[in-house]
Amino acid sequence: MAQEDVFKKIVSHCKEYGFVFPSSELYDGLGAVYDYGQNGVELKNNIKEYWWKSMVLLHENIVGIDSAIFMHPTIWKASGHVDAFNDPLIDNRDSKKRYRADVLIEDQIAKYDEKIAKEVAKAKKRFGDSFDEAKFIETNARVQEHKQKRDALHQRYTEAMQGPDLDALKQIIIDEEIVDPISGTKNWTDVRQFNLMFSTEMGSASDATSKIYLRPETAQGIFVNYLNVQKTGRMKIPFGIAQIGKAFRNEIVARQFIFRMREFEQMEMQFFVKPGTEMEWFQKWKETRMKWHQALGFGAENYRFHDHEKLAFYANAATDIEFKMPFGFKEVEGIHSRTDYDLTQHEKFSGKSIKYFDPQENKSYTPYDIETSIGVDRMFLSVMCHSYCEEKLENGETRVVLKLPAPLAPVKLAVLPLLKKDGLPEKAREIVNDLKFHFNTHYDEKDTIGKRYRRQDAIGTPYCVTVDHDTLKDNCVTLRFRDTMEQERVSIDQLRAIIEDKVSISSLLKKLQ
Repeated sequence: MAQEDVFKKIVSHCKEYGFVFPSSELYDGLGAVYDYGQNGVELKNNIKEYWWKSMVLLHENIVGIDSAIFMHPTIWKASGHVDAFNDPLIDNRDSKKRYRADVLIEDQIAKYDEKIAKEVAKAKKRFGDSFDEAKFIETNARVQEHKQKRDALHQRYTEAMQGPDLDALKQIIIDEEIVDPISGTKNWTDVRQFNLMFSTEMGSASDATSKIYLRPETAQGIFVNYLNVQKTGRMKIPFGIAQIGKAFRNEIVARQFIFRMREFEQMEMQFFVKPGTEMEWFQKWKETRMKWHQALGFGAENYRFHDHEKLAFYANAATDIEFKMPFGFKEVEGIHSRTDYDLTQHEKFSGKSIKYFDPQENKSYTPYDIETSIGVDRMFLSVMCHSYCEEKLENGETRVVLKLPAPLAPVKLAVLPLLKKDGLPEKAREIVNDLKFHFNTHYDEKDTIGKRYRRQDAIGTPYCVTVDHDTLKDNCVTLRFRDTMEQERVSIDQLRAIIEDKVSISSLLKKLQ
């Protein structure tokens, strides 16, 4: 099945099973804004819990805050967002659609990568175990041709984005003969910049209002509070501040479901270090964050680092952790060495000293900062994409199952009475009422037992127990495992011991130690 078709099925599955709904759907929706349903919010909260505890529970020198969405407008002047938070946009005159020029070019680069990957895959299939991939890439004429075109395009793109040089970006689009995916034409306008911040007014009277912004990132709330946290928490360098919160960007080209939205959620940690040690900490956080992702068991081959060749003027190192989505490797987390830019800017614009006094050095200085920033929604999407599975069964049927990591699953255990009579529902309710204090346990009595199993498979429930007539005699139930569909008879008294550790966030955290 084509990956595009797989992605469409995942989007449909998210709506059908209560994970993600189009926002305001009753009124025909609102572009690039989504609501999380009853199962989606549980999965999302579990992802956030995994991240939060991995930061503040496992690190003595990292604490959390929750800063306001509304902030003093000068903060965004100091951070550079008012003057420089722009995307290069281009319109197609025939379709009347607007696109990000950089995304069009990145998609073109990805097409060259896909061509190379296809050649490699064909050769691998032909030569089997004796296949030398590195040598094939180096010697195959067709692969080398694709690679040269790809590298040349990448070089031009990198240089054009340095300014950015808007004319150069348009010329790349023309030279590469990039067409509008809707109209199929190359009738492009010039490229121009568009600021992404939402603005609103604050004040009770129309003549006394001031323009403020919805925050486009959560990081600045940490920077302006860094000294408050340091002093009240008696924190010593190095230390970090973590935050989970909503951010807003007026994305003109929002697309790919919840991958790029106008209202989204971030999990960010700013780690303040002594100047001169930032590259050591940058490397450490690269390793730490990759380990966090891979602990989910999705396979190391589905992750990669993408080091930035084009750095923001204030950064001295940057990389993305990319995950293999159905539409290619895409960024889910960014790790940046931001130097002392943010704190220095806020000190300059506020006119107040926010330097750190180092008792060991007996001097004050502005710390450097290492940032790790992960999009909750993108992380959610990566989990859904990897977990969605269609399996052919021995009887010829197909089952759709979400093979979610058990600690992230919305429901950990479903308790199913075989029949709605003979005291079986009452016994099933007893089990639910006992275990619901330890993990998310659901009761389900509608439809046949087979349909109930399929429904729980579709939302990713790792365990089901069936209460039957024998349960009333021997106090045992049939425990079913989602991934294998194997069943075993266990005592009700053993259920908590069997399940609890496997579905706990702690089971993931232990892999990080």
